[in-house]
Amino acid sequence: MAEKPIPILPCRTIQPVLDFYTSLGFEVTFQQKSPNPYAAVRRGDLELQFFGMKQYEPAGSFSTCYVLTDDVDGLHAAFRAGLKAAYGRVPTRGLPRIGPLKYMSYGVRQFLMTDPGGNCLRVGQRTSEDRHHRRAPEETFARALHHASLFADSKDDPAGAAKVVDRVLDLRDERPTPAELFRLLVLRADVAGRLGDEATATSMLGRAAAVHLTAEDRESVRDDLERLGELRG
Repeated sequence: MAEKPIPILPCRTIQPVLDFYTSLGFEVTFQQKSPNPYAAVRRGDLELQFFGMKQYEPAGSFSTCYVLTDDVDGLHAAFRAGLKAAYGRVPTRGLPRIGPLKYMSYGVRQFLMTDPGGNCLRVGQRTSEDRHHRRAPEETFARALHHASLFADSKDDPAGAAKVVDRVLDLRDERPTPAELFRLLVLRADVAGRLGDEATATSMLGRAAAVHLTAEDRESVRDDLERLGELRG
């Protein structure tokens, strides 16, 4: 006998959630309007179900589920393309939104996506069989990147990430490598945008674009270069 878990997630109203998931390539397999709003969607083997709650507040939601895939880059690209076609842009803040791809310290490459109901899907691909957090680096700037990335893209706490990055960018007795500086600036611009701080986002993007990177550096920060292009629009 095979078992398959199916997340049942809350939302205030069903239709905006269904519109969101159909833009991602999901099929609506069931919809009920009364007596209780309820719906189900499916994309391949992935199935999600939703129930409506009039008093539900999406912005304060803690609902989440993890989706494991063997092609996280392909899924990220497909979801971004679908969202751009549906919304006229790729939404990266507010509701709904989709985040960047990142290598995480617990052996996955993942991105976070939040639907109009405030439900967060963490979509990841295993890069290691070690499920435990790797020990944080000892070096100052590598350690800051490690912790700030966890705040931004695992805890979904952009304010926490901003504090970590600002602290090390203000250091005067130590200096990051160009690759570390570039990654810190891009991450700071990213979280500033999520916090609605456009002035800081613009400043950090300009500083990041001015960092001189060697060919080797550019290979090591490939995801961050891609994110810089996305943030600059």
